[in-house]
Parts: sequence; structure tokens; C-alpha cells
Amino acid sequence: SSDGTAAAARSAPPERPVSPRRVAVGADHGGYALKEILRRAISEEMGWQVHDCGTHSAEAVDYPDFAAAVAREVASGRAARGIVVDTAGIGSTMAANKVAGVRCALCHDDTTVRNAREHNDANVLALGSRIVHRGAAVRMVRLFLTTEFAGGRHARRVQKIMALEGPR
Repeated sequence: SSDGTAAAARSAPPERPVSPRRVAVGADHGGYALKEILRRAISEEMGWQVHDCGTHSAEAVDYPDFAAAVAREVASGRAARGIVVDTAGIGSTMAANKVAGVRCALCHDDTTVRNAREHNDANVLALGSRIVHRGAAVRMVRLFLTTEFAGGRHARRVQKIMALEGPR
């Protein structure tokens, strides 16, 4: 009956619409300076809303805390994409990928960013502040935010990646 359908709809968890032009950014102390440059560029030059998950200084902190904060913003749908920065990008990538629903890619150049988006539907970009210089990082973030997922044969592969998380 229609009453049963309505009751089921009321009891179902609400859909979480992804904020289409909101990006979460976060970094540890090693990535703080680059995060600040990226935060300004994303907001002022690229026109995206930025949610800054910290850190807010160069004082020593633990990268998993900030990578997880960014990953949770993306996984919840409060942000369409995320960017994490630490010295090499490796630790933040590992931490972000522990959050269900996140596909974090550590990228070093335009080719890896394009592949991460087109083929893997990466929703979080990790950068190493001592690996990628400022100009390249801004360019890579712009590419990350503007490159669409190609879908097609890649969709099946991304579904297989996501299935590795098990039931959600």
C-alpha cells in the first residue's frame, strides 16, 4: 500500500547530497604552508568553498588526525572532494583510505592526478609538500577539481575497489 511505502520512506536514512563545490583541506605541520597556499587558491582562483580541517600552524601534530578529518568530510558528503598534505603524502594517504567511502590518491604530477580522477574516481588528493612544488601543486589541485570520472569500464573497477571495504 502507499501507506507502507510512505512509512518506509520516513524510516529510511536521509540521502546525503554531496556539496558540489565544497572541498575539505587538511595538513600536518609539514604540509601546513602548502595547505595555506592551496586553500587560498581554491577559494579565490577556483571558486570552490573550502572547509579547513587544520592544522592551523607549523607546530608539530599527527597527520592521521587531519587526514581522517578530511576523509570524514568527503565520506559524509559534506565535501565533494578532499585534499591532504604532509611532507611526503604517504601517511596521509594511508590514513584517509581507512575511512569507508574514500578513494585517496597520492599524486606527483598532472598525469597521476588525471588518472586518479578519470580512472579511479579519486575523491581525495594527497600531496607531499617536499615532493611537489607550490606552482605544480596549485595546477594539480585545479586539475583534480575539474577532471571528471570517465566511468565506462572504469566504473566496474572502482566498484570492485569499494567492495573491498565490505558491507557499509
